[in-house]
Amino acid sequence: MPTIETYTSHYLLVPTANPNEYTILAELPGPNTLSDTLDGTPDGFTAVNDEFANSGATPPDATLLGFYTNGDPVFVNTGFTQVRLYSNTSGLTGTFTLNTSGTYAYCFGEGTRIAGHSGEKRVENLQIGDVVRTADGSRVRVKWIGRQTVHKLFSGPNMQPVRIRAGALGGGVPHSDLTVTADHGMVIDGLVINASALINGTTIDWVPMTELPDRVTYFHVETEAHDVILANGAPAETFVDIPGRMAFDNYQEYLDLYGAERIIPEMDRPRISAQRLVPDHIKARLGIVEPEVDWDAPLTA
Repeated sequence: MPTIETYTSHYLLVPTANPNEYTILAELPGPNTLSDTLDGTPDGFTAVNDEFANSGATPPDATLLGFYTNGDPVFVNTGFTQVRLYSNTSGLTGTFTLNTSGTYAYCFGEGTRIAGHSGEKRVENLQIGDVVRTADGSRVRVKWIGRQTVHKLFSGPNMQPVRIRAGALGGGVPHSDLTVTADHGMVIDGLVINASALINGTTIDWVPMTELPDRVTYFHVETEAHDVILANGAPAETFVDIPGRMAFDNYQEYLDLYGAERIIPEMDRPRISAQRLVPDHIKARLGIVEPEVDWDAPLTA
């Protein structure tokens, strides 16, 4: 499990009058190495308010305050009031609200094969303007590919994706193992169901943290509308701007291309994010068994 991250740059931040809001004041040279060695966390990931060793600071102790919009960490060093953002991206500017909940990803795993007009293409190889096939057989063009790199050290279980084994959805779908993030919507019987709500503990399950590298990159496909495309042969949603695009590594590319963000209305299908709301016939087909609750069991503190 990872315990160290090194960053090429860090930024001096100043608070605004709004809670958890900071303005980037100056970019300072690195590198800085942050080691998860002070908080006693044995599993290699940490949480807000945990302590780190910072190679570029005196004293070296630093407390994690939260995260920048792209998931990069924000720290304050022990004994100081200066707040710093650590990143491998240069040229960051502006004002942002600190994320204190951790980094969440909303995408396809690397290697996912997206159906196009002349066969499948790996999602990381898709280009703007490529034609992809929708579940109803129509064709749409790729407007943008969002790319999000997630750090295991700072994200922990928030980055843990779901693996859908070949054939797990029935009818030979998907045609090969498919990895998506927990909140990515799979389309089943006309419903958009978050992958985490489909977990059955066998053919659909969390990818163990031990199998994930220190950094994982996820990819999201944006088309003109909120469409249903085929990922490893399984119907899955395209990008919808619920999470926003600022969390993606290449957000600036989107602004350079289109000038400003746009709103994508959700498709006219119900969305299910909790397993208890999945219809019984789908649970039965996929082998989903919810744990029984013993309502007579005594309450514990």
